[in-house]
Amino acid sequence: MNRLIDLSQKIVDKMDVHPYDDGVKLYQDKFLETDQYNNYKLEIGMHAGTHIDTPMHLLESKSYINEIPLQKFIGRGSLLDVRNEKIIKYKETYDDIVKKDDIVLLLTGYSEKYGTDTYFNNHPVIDEELANFFVEKQIKMLGVDLPSPDEFPFEIHKILFRHNILIIENLTNLFELLSINSFEVIAFPLKIRAEASMVRVIARVK
Repeated sequence: MNRLIDLSQKIVDKMDVHPYDDGVKLYQDKFLETDQYNNYKLEIGMHAGTHIDTPMHLLESKSYINEIPLQKFIGRGSLLDVRNEKIIKYKETYDDIVKKDDIVLLLTGYSEKYGTDTYFNNHPVIDEELANFFVEKQIKMLGVDLPSPDEFPFEIHKILFRHNILIIENLTNLFELLSINSFEVIAFPLKIRAEASMVRVIARVK
């Protein structure tokens, strides 16, 4: 049986969100004792927790995330260990690691700060050369254990989006992939008419 590794953050009431976003509300509104059934309600932006950004987030794209073919959200995974890099740069060794149609995951270790006051501030960023490398390699998605691969005005986002590369943000547990040679990433979004979606990201170890 294949091993599954959960790379997603938990969705909870009042979870930390980006300073640009409204807070998350997850609460129970029906109770078995009084209503004969239990029910919960969720008020959440599409960029809370682990989520996928699509080009519509920042560009004049007309495609909602539910219209993107499902094949885009599953593929061979490749892990780049970029810990202790404040600016994440291209390295020649990446040529042999990253293949066309990969879902590339960057391990920065920054997910350890998730839930702290500093998580959304002063995080590592990707430089333009590395973003262009991903474009040349024609990867499917880039996943990061960061709130964002860059900062305002989000030029790295735009470079990737212009070439139909989606972005997964707020990953966790990437350390578990360090000793694994081959894995597949599965990151299906909600079937929702929006520019982004919360996502349950799984690494399937073959």
